[in-house]
Amino acid sequence: MHKISLKKLVTKGESLDFLRDLIADTDTSISILDQEENLLVSLPSGEFSSHIRIPVILNEEVIGWVSGEGKVAAVAGFISYLAQQEASRKTLASEALDKYREINFLYNFAEKIATCLDVRDVARLVLEESHLLISSTSASVMLYNEQSGYLEVLEGTGDSAELKLSIRPGEGIAGHIFATGKPEIVNDVSADPRYKQHSLKCYSLICAPLMTKDRTIGVINISNTRNQSYNSQDLKLFSALTIQAASAIENALLHENRLRQIQIKNNLGRYLSPQVVEAVINAKEEVSLSTSKRRITMLFSDIRNFSTKCEELQPEEIVSYLNEYFTHLVSVIFEHQGTVNKFVGDMIVAMFGAPSDIENQELSAIVAAIDMQRCINTIPTTWISENFRTGIGISTGESVVGNIGSSQHLDYTAIGDEVNIASRLQGLAKGGQILVTRSVYDAVSSMEDICFSFKEFGTIQVKGKKKPVEIFDVIYDD
Repeated sequence: MHKISLKKLVTKGESLDFLRDLIADTDTSISILDQEENLLVSLPSGEFSSHIRIPVILNEEVIGWVSGEGKVAAVAGFISYLAQQEASRKTLASEALDKYREINFLYNFAEKIATCLDVRDVARLVLEESHLLISSTSASVMLYNEQSGYLEVLEGTGDSAELKLSIRPGEGIAGHIFATGKPEIVNDVSADPRYKQHSLKCYSLICAPLMTKDRTIGVINISNTRNQSYNSQDLKLFSALTIQAASAIENALLHENRLRQIQIKNNLGRYLSPQVVEAVINAKEEVSLSTSKRRITMLFSDIRNFSTKCEELQPEEIVSYLNEYFTHLVSVIFEHQGTVNKFVGDMIVAMFGAPSDIENQELSAIVAAIDMQRCINTIPTTWISENFRTGIGISTGESVVGNIGSSQHLDYTAIGDEVNIASRLQGLAKGGQILVTRSVYDAVSSMEDICFSFKEFGTIQVKGKKKPVEIFDVIYDD
């Protein structure tokens, strides 16, 4: 295939006249640039706009650009088509005029596909339009599934509509096209050694890869059970369609991925701090939800005499006050990179150091506890600030952390002595008090510039522990 000079192509008398007519008919203003983005042509003359910028592609290589407003994608597709025709040593003007109907078809297709954001809608549109463009009895869009390692049918028409075929790259005709990235015509399918007997029976087919800038994402097949042969012109038109289809499918997949990430963030954001959510989404840190043994710091917070206070209120008021209370205190926990493990009645259970490691997790837990106590006094609802007094217990050490439960329901939680000890300390703490274990004290007490101090509280005997657990009271300014 000869190299094409885009400048000669678009400034030739017949081509330039045709482009001018096209721009006038479609009420479009465009500028054509070469590969180095030097201006070649402006239509209408003297007008230049870069509102939309679409590549001119020949044999998977960008040879220039079309920028402007209006039907820019259609114009870029048309110029790509002209370049393919020139490379095939055919007369550009006569070939373009003969195929005016098909070119207009591609313009309309570009407009339709630009509005699709659902990947299945894009696939259906591609198949519908390919039937109008080229005679066929069946067609299918196959996408590569990175998890399974197979090409899988996304959508099909005709005999392909119910096809559940999955093939590996390099397997069969479609797998070979995917692996090589080169479109092909096969006019005697049964004689092709790559043909799999279990796949769709047909006489002839065209298969083209769906290629984006940096990878191949799938293939499109059109086939015919009748004794009809496809030609190079069919392949060129089909290739022009698949170029636009690949871009639209990639955009739809990116859109779906963005929506999925938003949904994941919204769900995770109810339990994890924003920093941990980003770590889980982007996998920039060592984050795992699988069950493992790791050092974590547990924080238990519970409202003192809550049941007695609730006797003064209607159920709706209790729920409303609790929700407001939880909203403020969870924000404090998240601010200090904690993870909300669960709510048990009016109790909050939080973890520091899971699923993402936190530097100085014991310090983060104590500062979070202090800010939680202070936060209660600043809650706008007077009844909450005057009646809710919270006791907090904090313990640190190794625990089993991960998805724990049954096949029907799993919770990301922690199990171990430190969990039980933190719960016991919370039960001992009075309203406004924060009690911590010796392990928390040892991790924090030698740090400089801390805004609190410790006072010995005493010891408790915990079931399963031979030695009593030393407890310290955190002294802080209200």
